[in-house]
Amino acid sequence: MAPRDHHDDGPLRHGHRHRAAGFRLHTHGAPSTDRALETTAAGTRAVFVSLGALAATAAVELVVSLLSGSVALLADTVHNFADALTAVPLAIAFRMGRRAPTRRYTYGFGRAEDLAGLAIVALMAASTAGAAYASIGRLLHPSSIHGTPWVAVAGLVGFAGNELVAVYRIRVGRRIGSAALEADGAHARTDGLTSLAVVIGAIAVAAGAPDADPAVGLAITVVIAVVVFDTSRAVYRRLMDSVDPELVDEVEAVLRSSPGIVDVGNVRIRWIGHELRAEIDVVSDSHQSVVQAHAIATEAYHRLLHQVPRLAEAIIHTNPTEDDATPHHEALAHHFPEGDQQ
Repeated sequence: MAPRDHHDDGPLRHGHRHRAAGFRLHTHGAPSTDRALETTAAGTRAVFVSLGALAATAAVELVVSLLSGSVALLADTVHNFADALTAVPLAIAFRMGRRAPTRRYTYGFGRAEDLAGLAIVALMAASTAGAAYASIGRLLHPSSIHGTPWVAVAGLVGFAGNELVAVYRIRVGRRIGSAALEADGAHARTDGLTSLAVVIGAIAVAAGAPDADPAVGLAITVVIAVVVFDTSRAVYRRLMDSVDPELVDEVEAVLRSSPGIVDVGNVRIRWIGHELRAEIDVVSDSHQSVVQAHAIATEAYHRLLHQVPRLAEAIIHTNPTEDDATPHHEALAHHFPEGDQQ
């Protein structure tokens, strides 16, 4: 593969790819940097606000669970503490994401968020196993609980704390495009629902059904296991550069509506942290000059920046229309299968 040469030319940078002539175009300069810093700061703030709220909620539940002996509340407490601890990998990831690209990490460090997602899944799985162990142990070795009204109150506190954190995390995660933060918000929301299950269990125990408490604990672990699976799938897709197919359709529609573009070839989009990067092949008239083809690519890129949310950068490869008299990719034909020389 031939090396890519770059030189500065005002606000734009030109580049050469091994598969076709193309242009690597900068975003709008400083505003893009400001946006990256703003989203990182918002994510970090959401992480630490969530940490404080969930730690306070879990502390209340822990005191009540120890005094009452409720294994269902203990399971909810363990999971809430684990949820609060997810702030640690997220905070590290957001901090790493602010580092500038290097010659080794040329795309920067945004992928640290995806690694944080793996850490979150691991914490969730560990807390699920711990809750299941405690619940099964109580079913095998029954014991009474005390102060069921306080257990119910603690469950309501857990629900309220988790729901507030969930709303905040999901809202910020969607705004800045952080899958890890959104996943953590969904996790907190499920924790809130399991806290309501603790309330139901306390009511059942007060009504004369002592096995309801460990049974609710097991039910909580099943719900959490489902969330772990869904979260794992979301993190896996992000690590595998998966995007919503509708996003690809949106990018293609923007490009086809841009003047001077005859056709759209390959469109590759990936998430790096909470920003999108795209590599695109387009076709323009072979009779265009280099300056004209550059202007077409520039306009297409400009439209993408305005119409595709969270797009940080796009590399647009401009290919000339096919001309039997001028085989534009003949020198590369032996490197690629027929029809794949764009």
